[in-house]
Amino acid sequence: MFRILDKYIIRKFLGTYVFAIILLLAIVVMFDINEKLDSFIKAPLKATIFDYFLNFLPYFANQFSPLFTFIAVIFFTSKLAGNSEIIAMLSTGMSFRRLLRPYLVSAAIIAVATFVLSAYIIPPANVKRIEYTNNYVKNKRVDYGSNIMLMVSPGQIAYMNRYDNFTKTGHRFSLETFDEEKRLKSRLTAQTIKWDTLYSWQVRNYVKRDFRDDREYITKGMELDTTIAFEPRDFLISTVDHEKMTSAELGEYIRRQKQRGVANIKSFEVEQQRRIAMTAAAFILTIIGMTLSVKKVKGGMGLNIGIGLVLSFSYILFMTITQTFALSGLTSAFVAMWIPNFVYILIAIYLYRRASQG
Repeated sequence: MFRILDKYIIRKFLGTYVFAIILLLAIVVMFDINEKLDSFIKAPLKATIFDYFLNFLPYFANQFSPLFTFIAVIFFTSKLAGNSEIIAMLSTGMSFRRLLRPYLVSAAIIAVATFVLSAYIIPPANVKRIEYTNNYVKNKRVDYGSNIMLMVSPGQIAYMNRYDNFTKTGHRFSLETFDEEKRLKSRLTAQTIKWDTLYSWQVRNYVKRDFRDDREYITKGMELDTTIAFEPRDFLISTVDHEKMTSAELGEYIRRQKQRGVANIKSFEVEQQRRIAMTAAAFILTIIGMTLSVKKVKGGMGLNIGIGLVLSFSYILFMTITQTFALSGLTSAFVAMWIPNFVYILIAIYLYRRASQG
């Protein structure tokens, strides 16, 4: 009997979750079309459908997965309670903890799906979506940089006075290499440097100075193809670049940028922690939603849904505020993304104890 009930609750949970996503996405699409109508008219219809909407809808659904989870739990559990099905389950001797089990199984399915989507599937899709918005809606690309300095590798410092991403060309370039005792080993300067692919660069009108045995050796030339371990995306950082990276790429990018001494990577660290924190949110909000709506109330499910919406939106607002703290440097990305979860864990524990004792 319990196995049948487990399947019944899981089916109700996940079915309501999917229904909530479809319903709210339909509303979001209408608002989005109304807001960006001028841009959609200018863009090719094929690109709007396949490059934008086909990638925007999974992105939006995954971003607000905690909200959809909470709404689903509140809605179908209130309906079960209203039909006295919860009372019937508990009257068979089923404990409140046992009743919670299929809810947690459903939350685990949603958490795994959310993480896989955010970590591996949605980032490649975001490349097309962001490219579309850059071309037809609002360009958020960073195509120019000035006074660029970064550590290419330990003991190797690169500098460019200016870089133009349209021509893939940097101006007034220098590359200095130091030994373990911080003494200058070599210095390469060039009027221009042009990026080819990956770490391949071509320096033009260059002068290379090597310092060995207390002597200076000078080499000059017009063109030199060389390999330098950095590329434009390492210093031309836009506000949405973190959305285009899988979790593996994100972790490697953060590690490499920290090693190079690049400062503006907070958004990447926040995104890394957000993807993990969102998986925990599925369990926390499931417990809160279930304990809030498990009892039959005189006012019907309207009161439960109202309370659920307030809590879910407050959770999202809380996470947005703490994310701002991390981006401004007031706290670490880990603390910013996990404070809402820690606070709502306490709320979940309190509501669980109250519901199980009542």
